[in-house]
Amino acid sequence: MSEETRNQETAANVDNNEAVEATETVEAAAEENNGATEAVASNEEEVTSQEGLEIISLKKGDTVKGTIVKIEDNQAYVSIGYKYDGVIPIRELSSVQLDNAAAAVEVGQEVECKVVSINDNKESLVLSKRAVDSEKSWEDLEKYFASQEAFEVTVADVVKGGLVADVGARGFIPASMVERHFVEDFSDYKGRTLRVKVKELDRENSKVILSAKEVLEEEFEANKQKIMSELSEGQIIEGTVQRLTQFGAFVDVGGVDGLVHVSEIAWNHVEKPSDVVSEGEKVKVKVLKVDPEKGKISLSIKAAAPGPWDSAAGKINIGDVVTGEVKRLVNFGAFVELLPGVEGLVHISQISHKHIGTPHEVLKEGQEVQVKVLDFNPSEKRVSLSIKETEEAPAPTARPERSNSRDRAPKEVLNNPNVSLSNEGLSFTLAERFGDKLDKFKGNN
Repeated sequence: MSEETRNQETAANVDNNEAVEATETVEAAAEENNGATEAVASNEEEVTSQEGLEIISLKKGDTVKGTIVKIEDNQAYVSIGYKYDGVIPIRELSSVQLDNAAAAVEVGQEVECKVVSINDNKESLVLSKRAVDSEKSWEDLEKYFASQEAFEVTVADVVKGGLVADVGARGFIPASMVERHFVEDFSDYKGRTLRVKVKELDRENSKVILSAKEVLEEEFEANKQKIMSELSEGQIIEGTVQRLTQFGAFVDVGGVDGLVHVSEIAWNHVEKPSDVVSEGEKVKVKVLKVDPEKGKISLSIKAAAPGPWDSAAGKINIGDVVTGEVKRLVNFGAFVELLPGVEGLVHISQISHKHIGTPHEVLKEGQEVQVKVLDFNPSEKRVSLSIKETEEAPAPTARPERSNSRDRAPKEVLNNPNVSLSNEGLSFTLAERFGDKLDKFKGNN
């Protein structure tokens, strides 16, 4: 290779190296410019964010809205768009005592609070949900009190003497105003929803007295009138025995109690209702009477079932000898039960072959006896019975024979001249003694 050629190649290599260096320099400059641009953009975003945080200014007493972002046992955190989150202590969550903050709020819930205190240096922002709720609630409570409109509350606590509900203020429901009936233990009422009315309201002393019983009474009366308007005499319906007393059973017929008198429980005699029915038992009843004005319903259990006389026709026949129980004793006879609800009369003349003054001489109530059916009339509910017809008549007693005149003892002759047993002697003696008086009597006439 010539020296000229070598010089040309060397010059070409130098040119290429310079071109590469120039390209690298341009690329480096471009990267530097891009970095500067990104830095400027980042600074602009930071400024915008700072400006977004600075638009909120707070002071004590302000009302703000936010969202619950975190809950601890004794407090809840709220994001209100400020530089840092606010805190609601458990005592500021509700007007009633809470076991933990989760009982009043939940994460994601929007709340309205009042600023209790703020300290930017310590990044401390204390809020109160209770203060805002209380202000709003008193306005609502005054409206409810004026209109006596019912509204719903949730039982927050069970205390001595009644229940507590959070109505913005502390609402108290006395034990006597909870139910229509007596309640011994309220422990399971916590968390229940009740419909109440405001009975007393004193904003100055933060006193709110509520009543659930009054709402229940009104609902009961409205339902009672509706049920009674749908009932008709003679109607047969199903009910549930609610209460038992000495004089009968109260049966629920659709939310309203009707009385089944003890005499209407069964066809046979009932000593006490608990012998036949029990509380909670389902029974069929017949409506005997409905009195909307007095709010009374008379019912019958026995009338809703076939009567004993209806089925007795095929079980009792004239001439039958059956066993029965003496149910009642009266002066003229004894009533004997043949079947449950079917009694027949044993007349006093049919009790015994011998003469008796009263049935009590030979019978007693509860005694089992054999009786013969003399007559049976189911349509008139009458059965004639006889006890003596089931017994063999005693043999007649032999009379003493009359003695012959020949065997009679001779009459004793009395020799007393002042006594005469003959007719003539008697007449003569009377004439002698009263004759002169009779003559005087005739002469005077």
